[in-house]
Amino acid sequence: MPTIIHREFVHASAEVCFDLSRNVDIHTETTSHTRERAVGGVTSGYMEKGDHVTWEAIHLGVKQRLTAKIIEMERPHMFVDVMVKGAFHSFVHTHTFEPKKNGTIMVDHFHYKSPFGVIGRLADWLFLEKYMTNFLVGRARALKEIAENRHHTLR
Repeated sequence: MPTIIHREFVHASAEVCFDLSRNVDIHTETTSHTRERAVGGVTSGYMEKGDHVTWEAIHLGVKQRLTAKIIEMERPHMFVDVMVKGAFHSFVHTHTFEPKKNGTIMVDHFHYKSPFGVIGRLADWLFLEKYMTNFLVGRARALKEIAENRHHTLR
């Protein structure tokens, strides 16, 4: 079961980073390359503990749906979302926000299990873990750009 950990320093407060990370509209913007959109549950604005969202996107050339639920939240330090339904066997995605001088370290801790047993583990090794790493890094960098350059216009 792969675990992907990515850290991104952002010149913005933990509160700004936290709020951008749980905003459905911002998520859609930062994942536009996969044509990701919210089609169920919370489809706009901020997600709170207990909320769920169903995303539709094209990943690896296949249109997919995935439903995630926020099961834990401590504003502005962390929240955890888990897959309720989707292509993975399971995942737990912990988002943490560590205040530092002049900014915040955003940390994505993504632990997932692929479906299909040995075939899924082979897919992890061949391409899936790299694909998911690139997806998470790309989203973190897009959040960084928004937080550092546009967050004042999003309130």
